[in-house]
Amino acid sequence: MTVTWEESGWEQLAPGVGRRRLPGWDCTAGLVVGADGVLAVDAGSHLAEGARLRTEARELTGRRVTHLALTHPHFDHILGAPAFAGAEVYGAVGLDVALAGRGREELRADAVRWGLDPAAADEAVAALVPPRHAVSGEWTLDLGGGRQVLLANVGPGHTAYDLVVLVPGDPEVVFCGDLVEESDEPQAGPDAVPSRWPDALDRLLRLGGEDAVYVPGHGAVVDAAFVRAQRDALAARFGVSE
Repeated sequence: MTVTWEESGWEQLAPGVGRRRLPGWDCTAGLVVGADGVLAVDAGSHLAEGARLRTEARELTGRRVTHLALTHPHFDHILGAPAFAGAEVYGAVGLDVALAGRGREELRADAVRWGLDPAAADEAVAALVPPRHAVSGEWTLDLGGGRQVLLANVGPGHTAYDLVVLVPGDPEVVFCGDLVEESDEPQAGPDAVPSRWPDALDRLLRLGGEDAVYVPGHGAVVDAAFVRAQRDALAARFGVSE
């Protein structure tokens, strides 16, 4: 690596695994480094932010990002994706449909409603390309050098298209997207599926286990006990029976 995680402003979570809390909406972006490939997790809220993440990844690894996993179709996680030209893009099955037609219009409107400059929103939405790879269950990526990463479609919950990323190691790291939030109460917008959200977190916990590091879509890194408590709070909030 040409710079250290600390020098670049990233937080190292495990060897070859890190994340960055982005300004504006405190959205998390992740990075997983293998011998042959580099995986980014989420892409930021606009093209310039995606380009900065791409540049920082190259400075950290000396190589371009080869894979991009999108945890869900909200603007602060997805509108930087076109900046990762040439990367193989992964999302939950159905995400391509969600990003077409009226879904694209709603994505743009939501970004502007939350404060993104309209011109930046227009530019990013116009350049957005649906993921090439649709994950319906689990998908293992081999990044080389013994580094394998599991993409798991555990939703619906926060949205109908929730993808999580599990990185085996010591410790195991789980990128949760907005299924888990630490800096505020989890946001349940009109595209959420509240009745299924607790089940999605149960699946997430089974995949990650008790000793994993869980990376929320917003906020500080948490443990399994935090995720379980948030699961129970969501079940109570939405009247979901145990």
